[in-house]
Amino acid sequence: MVQLFRNRYTRKGRKIREKGETHFKKLGDEKMYNILVCDDEREIVDAIEIYLMQEGYQVYKAYDGEGAIDMLKKQEIHLLIMDIMMPKLDGIRATMKIRENYSIPIIFLSAKSQDADKILGLNIGADDYITKPFNPLELVARVKS
Repeated sequence: MVQLFRNRYTRKGRKIREKGETHFKKLGDEKMYNILVCDDEREIVDAIEIYLMQEGYQVYKAYDGEGAIDMLKKQEIHLLIMDIMMPKLDGIRATMKIRENYSIPIIFLSAKSQDADKILGLNIGADDYITKPFNPLELVARVKS
């Protein structure tokens, strides 16, 4: 059951919350978001998967840029978390290819912490940039935003 509130304001601009209608929320009403995690370090991918699944996200995994592009073709992905330094196709070149066909949000998760690396990542199409080592709770908060 969800209690809805309406916001009302007094003449002086103070907010007042009034109770509104009560609605019953059915299980399964929430949309499950699909997140692709791409990193060549399997332990990091597995750890991120645990945190994101606890928040109700469906997690798909890839271990290089080519695998991420293949997964995007197969699944409807809503967010991509990607490392930069990976074998076969690195995160920068993978993002450039992804941006040709997809406009999903991309968060870079990288050990590269120089300002120039962050600026390059954001300029080629990343929406956010987190440096390793990272706090998994901060990553979850950024995913939610």
